[in-house]
Amino acid sequence: MEQRHLGRTGLRVSRIGLGTLTWGRDTDEHDAADMLKAFWEAGGTLVDTADVYGDGEAEYLLGQLMEGLVPRRDLVISTKAGSVPDPERRFDGSRGHLLAALDASLARLGTDHVDVWHVHAYDPYTPLEETLQALDLAVSSGRARYAGVSNYCGWQLAKAATWQLAAPGIRTRLASTQMEYSLLQRGVEREVLPAALDLGVGLLPSSPLGRGVLTGKYRQTTPPDSRGASEFLAPFVAPYLDDTASRIVDAVTTAADGLAVTPLQVALAWVRDRPGVTAPVIGPRNAQQLTAALSVEALSLPDEICRALDDVSAPLHRYPDHDWSTL
Repeated sequence: MEQRHLGRTGLRVSRIGLGTLTWGRDTDEHDAADMLKAFWEAGGTLVDTADVYGDGEAEYLLGQLMEGLVPRRDLVISTKAGSVPDPERRFDGSRGHLLAALDASLARLGTDHVDVWHVHAYDPYTPLEETLQALDLAVSSGRARYAGVSNYCGWQLAKAATWQLAAPGIRTRLASTQMEYSLLQRGVEREVLPAALDLGVGLLPSSPLGRGVLTGKYRQTTPPDSRGASEFLAPFVAPYLDDTASRIVDAVTTAADGLAVTPLQVALAWVRDRPGVTAPVIGPRNAQQLTAALSVEALSLPDEICRALDDVSAPLHRYPDHDWSTL
């Protein structure tokens, strides 16, 4: 699998990442083992998790598999901290919480460091410089090799990245930002992606298949074994089952038929090769789904297909994102 630099850093990662959102809940240890081994054998290196996935079970399961199945040195482990099960305060970006969460993640993973550590979301109740200091301390102590953020909007990302760049050698450059990005969700193109490109921050798209909808599996009905039928994830899929999404899925399917490939391959290749993207993070539930996703490695979409997909899925961006004189 082709490797890419993560943002403006020396770290190289596979251009497809393996996500573990369902590990320890919908994905058991046997399926997780099959996927991790298949991903590694295909040349995949980037494995993404978080301290809240499966209430910590995803990290624990990954740690168990690294112990005897896949060498730790061959993987780039990314995890996240900051989400908390508190309805009054969903995110805690305080230095104390983040560093304690990192120590707990390392214990579950059975390793002395993670390769990339992300703040899971912006916390408006904690000064940004305090949150970012936790990243600096994690890197300076060796518990994390690189640091990034997740789910930061444009101004939040720009402020955080600029703050870190203001004291080179003292503060840790942001390596990456993890954001949802697909043909069904192109909101990052408004401000996040331009900021990331300008500041040298690599984009790691989550849900690159539109929460599974871009595979075309929901065109007729909701498969009983799909996320859309899952008690936990049905509300996650529901927003992308509207008429607008249906038109985009139809276009993806038409493109796939013309290229003699699958809608999954078309949708994943599109986001993988967008400017500023380092590696989409996919979330297969079993080895069969993973194999289908990894088959995209040999596919590059023709320019005319990309333009057609861009047109049918184009978000409405007006002032101030476009030249005001043309409006």
